[in-house]
Amino acid sequence: MPLLTSDVQAFEAHASDADLDDLRARLAAARLPEAETVYGAAPGPGRWEQGVPLADLVEVVNYWRTEYDWRSFEERLHQVGQFRTTIDGLGIHFLHRRSARADATPLILTHGWPDSIARFIDLVDELADPKAADAPAFHVVVPSLPGFGYSDKPATTGWGTEKIAAAWVELMGRLGYNKFLAHGGDWGGNITTVLGGRFPEHVLGIHTTFAEAPPGMTTDGLTAIEREWTEETDDFWRRRAGYAKQQATRPQTIGYSLVDSPVGLLAWILDKFAEWSDTEDSPFERISRDRVLDDVTLYWLTRTGASAARIYYESHNSLDPELRVDVPSALTMYPRDVEKCPRPWAQERYRQIVRWRTPEIGGHFPALEVPEYFVKDLQEGLAAVLAATR
Repeated sequence: MPLLTSDVQAFEAHASDADLDDLRARLAAARLPEAETVYGAAPGPGRWEQGVPLADLVEVVNYWRTEYDWRSFEERLHQVGQFRTTIDGLGIHFLHRRSARADATPLILTHGWPDSIARFIDLVDELADPKAADAPAFHVVVPSLPGFGYSDKPATTGWGTEKIAAAWVELMGRLGYNKFLAHGGDWGGNITTVLGGRFPEHVLGIHTTFAEAPPGMTTDGLTAIEREWTEETDDFWRRRAGYAKQQATRPQTIGYSLVDSPVGLLAWILDKFAEWSDTEDSPFERISRDRVLDDVTLYWLTRTGASAARIYYESHNSLDPELRVDVPSALTMYPRDVEKCPRPWAQERYRQIVRWRTPEIGGHFPALEVPEYFVKDLQEGLAAVLAATR
């Protein structure tokens, strides 16, 4: 537990019974569209061609209304330990679990969109106090991005990834961690890159599942697989990134639906869990319904559909093309992620790659899809980073 001061205060998430009753009532009264016109298609990606299939949504909505238990997630947050602090006028919520190991290293884990701190909730214990004596141990900090979860919603523009990274340095310093490791995926990967590039005096090294090359890279010299990666990434941004363009240009407009309709919020988020996971049909092949609903319910209860979407408005395509990361870096490219960066490209930005992995399974949410592999990879990657700092 951190030393509680006027800057860092304990926090406990607790939704009112009235809010939970209202959620169930809205789910019961939901107005749904007709089924998609590819209805009846065989299981597989084609069934999701027009978005979340009606039958799948109805099943999840019924489970959410009648069986899902939000209180169990609240209790899990409480067990890990929740806190808030104010940085640059904005309240930041975070989980913090100190390791019992004397040799533990501070580690900050940053989530992305459309996930939340729920991405890492099941992994904190193993990272802080690993079962294997030879595995590295960490003092784990998991902040909620500005505008997400129990962090405050920015009332002005300016809270992009550069400012968030600087806030994370301040947060870690307040906890007594002047030097630390960092991991992230999605927006968390972008922020982790900024941390490593801008704050090498504080960041010992990084591990990320998201690597962004500088602009203007050529495919000359790439392997066939690496060329395939670039083609897949290009196809993603040309044909499957409508959500990002909407949130980067008109987050307020989609925000009304995301804050007013739990079914609309569920469909908007579930679509990404389905498309971006390493599954053949449903995201629930690898990720539990409860964990997805923990994530969606957190957005719903905190009314953060609009404020979370604004991270795209603030930061889309904003990573400094000149930024270079000189601290030791471990990178993992999961096969079904939506963006995979060839190593020759990554090396142009991440100048000291000490470990590079391309697993056989896993997508955009590896901490939820393949948690055992993810934790082991994170432990080994950060161990390689630490070894390079000695």
